[in-house]
Amino acid sequence: MSQEGNSGDRPAGQDPLLLLKTLQLLWTKKEMKKQLKEEIRRGFAGLEDPLAGLLDMLESNGDWKGKGHSLGYYISSELQLWMKEHPAVQQSGMKLKKLQARVFRILDQCPANLLDPLISIYQLHTADRNYLLGHVSHLYHRGDYKEAAILSIKLKLQPDQDVEKMCAPLLFQDKINLVEDYVAEYPELQCRLLEILDTWCEPDFNIRDMARQYQGLSRYKPDKLNRKMLSKLIFRLLDRFNVDPALCPNVINQRHLRTLNYLFYKRFVEKTMTQENWADHIQSTVGENRWLQGHLIQLLLRYCDLNTAARWAQRCSLPEEVLPSEVADELQKLEIQERVEEATKEENYKEVKKKDYYQLPIPRANIRLLQNWEEMMQCYEKVLKPGQIVGIDMEWRPSFGMVGKPRVSLLQLAVRDEVFLLDLPRLLEQAEVKGEKEKLPHFIQRLYSDATITKLGYGMSGDLSSLAATCSTLKGMDKQSQSVVDLLTIDKLLQKSSTDWKKGGLKVDVLSPEQSCEDGGLRQPEKGLSLLVQHVLGKPLDKTEQMSNWEKRPLREEQILYAASDAYCLLEVYEKLCKDPESFGLSSDLTESLVGKPSVKPRAKKQLNKQEVPSPSGQCKGSDKETSCPPAPISPKEFSVVCDNMLQGLGRYLRCLGVDVRMLENEDDHRKAAEIARQEGRVILTSGLPYQTLRSHVGEGRCFSVNCSEKAKEQALQVLKHFNVHVTLADIFSRCQVCNCDKYLKVPKERMRQLVEDSRHSLGDSSTGCPTSRKEKPGGTCSAAQPTGTTPGQQLESTGPCGADVGLVGGTALQLAAIPSGVLEKAELTDFYCCTGCGKVFWEGSHFGRVVSQFQDILVTTGGEQRVYELS
Repeated sequence: MSQEGNSGDRPAGQDPLLLLKTLQLLWTKKEMKKQLKEEIRRGFAGLEDPLAGLLDMLESNGDWKGKGHSLGYYISSELQLWMKEHPAVQQSGMKLKKLQARVFRILDQCPANLLDPLISIYQLHTADRNYLLGHVSHLYHRGDYKEAAILSIKLKLQPDQDVEKMCAPLLFQDKINLVEDYVAEYPELQCRLLEILDTWCEPDFNIRDMARQYQGLSRYKPDKLNRKMLSKLIFRLLDRFNVDPALCPNVINQRHLRTLNYLFYKRFVEKTMTQENWADHIQSTVGENRWLQGHLIQLLLRYCDLNTAARWAQRCSLPEEVLPSEVADELQKLEIQERVEEATKEENYKEVKKKDYYQLPIPRANIRLLQNWEEMMQCYEKVLKPGQIVGIDMEWRPSFGMVGKPRVSLLQLAVRDEVFLLDLPRLLEQAEVKGEKEKLPHFIQRLYSDATITKLGYGMSGDLSSLAATCSTLKGMDKQSQSVVDLLTIDKLLQKSSTDWKKGGLKVDVLSPEQSCEDGGLRQPEKGLSLLVQHVLGKPLDKTEQMSNWEKRPLREEQILYAASDAYCLLEVYEKLCKDPESFGLSSDLTESLVGKPSVKPRAKKQLNKQEVPSPSGQCKGSDKETSCPPAPISPKEFSVVCDNMLQGLGRYLRCLGVDVRMLENEDDHRKAAEIARQEGRVILTSGLPYQTLRSHVGEGRCFSVNCSEKAKEQALQVLKHFNVHVTLADIFSRCQVCNCDKYLKVPKERMRQLVEDSRHSLGDSSTGCPTSRKEKPGGTCSAAQPTGTTPGQQLESTGPCGADVGLVGGTALQLAAIPSGVLEKAELTDFYCCTGCGKVFWEGSHFGRVVSQFQDILVTTGGEQRVYELS
């Protein structure tokens, strides 16, 4: 912008442009930062109008337009601080409006980090709201969707804007975090956003048609924004914003339909769910929803018979006209009667099952269901007795992936010869009515914090997390717990001590379960606590009641026996291990090493079922074996991995450090990682439950489970340290972060400027007289860079009218449109580096320094050349 046009508005005094030259000289000398700050403050004091002076400096110098911390940003931030000490410099009235008008002329190219100081200094939130909205609209229609959204957030313009119009292009460009920030402070906008996303999940909705409404979308990947990803996003937002799920009927119905399919699989394929449990869950899942009821009838016809389908149609009061004709005919003939033969068959089945599973060694009368505080007194006295050993377990209703954390419905406390089942919903409700709501939490806190009482559990961190979700006063109780013994820890020790422990001494394929001869279902291998009980006591737990509806009252007898067994078996396992630890391959000081010490509780992970505890973070198949020394150091070039689809952030960090990384897409099945690992010799990086499946597909040490609760940077550090990968400065950005290619083409700045200008001019040229393809003359060929590998003979070519698409020989188009114009004006830049795989353009910048500072603890200094690239 011409400086002369504004000079008349500035009072006489020190020239801000002379001040700028002084500051630019100091800015190039990083060691003079303190002097720079003092000079800025001295300069402000010498200016007649510091606010107008700042604009003069910004308008005359374009260094602030790029990413990162620029001199313009530094000056603006210092002025913002200086004004707090000198409030008299604040402007108002027409003078302020003139300054605001000048600010809006530079906001178009303003990076996000400069917005806050400018908004504060020039009080942009006080400007005419229609003018602000008009400026945002100008950015939006120019295709600067991200910039329009950021400015709207900073100026709090969201209530006056169309949520779908503002957020849709951001979603298409995979800027989900920005969408969340856009609606974060406005509950009504959160609800509207969720309603919009839910309509996108309708079966006949075409996401591509929607995307065509928005011009100039960069980095748009239509396949990535699929219904599966949208469903995950909606459920995450429902949980984050605490919004009523009824606002999203499409995704809720689809989730319920998946639940129905899962329940049919558990009941009729695995045969691991009782008829009562199955019927309870089916009824609560379909409810009064006619669409789900219709799918239920179709599933019944597939897995059962006409009679069963007709009975459920009658139970749901479905009219005959909506039923398949054969079901309608059966319904007319149906007579409601008890089938004695089925009841007898069920009883005989139960008698056979008793012989195969762990049985409670105490009388039924010693299992006490407690539903009021008067009944609780006997439990209070026995459980809190000093020196007591208490087995603790909890039950809650399966959520089947719905929103919210599970709330504990039953708390089981087992002592010698007795089990107490605490009906938490009833007890908490009664305490609320009587004004004694702290009574039960106080009892639980006293139990866990008493060092004289030994508490036994299995996967206790998950139980405590659910307990905290049930009663907010119990949050943080894991930090107060003393004398707790998590048998999951002993389970891991047993896994180390026995080579055949994982299979319980049986040859069972966990991916292809054996066919049971007894019931025609799939014989599932024991796991979790059930496997531990089988190994120590000889028989596994009967888990058929595990997925019961634990919120339904009254509890069935089978549920009561199951709940009591889960808690009491802990006492028997612990007692047997303490009596003879050597026979299980454990050290003789087992009791001394575990009892009386707080358990080390990792952050609880989200699990499908609490018994299915995933391998601890940072575990690798074969890593539980003792090793005398760490693996030999390797370079990132020698380390190749495949990242599961929940670890894409980790994959990008590893690529940034030079590791050869392949990443699964969101819609890919986890098992695709194993296929890629076997074909290409890669290590699998995964997390949570998929680890148990994937580790059996690859060789020892070729599957690694990272901590999914950590951020991507910490995950990357964990992986590099575990595999002893030595990263040098030369490795940083040696691979393209987008496509994983390790070959770059070096392009001089003037040649790049010419390519960019030709590309931009050709976009508006309707001529079609140019050749469709031409190779550059030898004199114009760019030499190959040496970040990772050379590309001898690689040349640039132009395809399309007059060079509209400039690319490499082989068809890779250079992504020239992503290069900000200000970058080409940087005097210190001499070359650009083009990825030969995807055409992404890189240049020297501050990104390198940020990565070095993040990973300085693991960098190996070699004295090699620093290569500094900034992503276009």
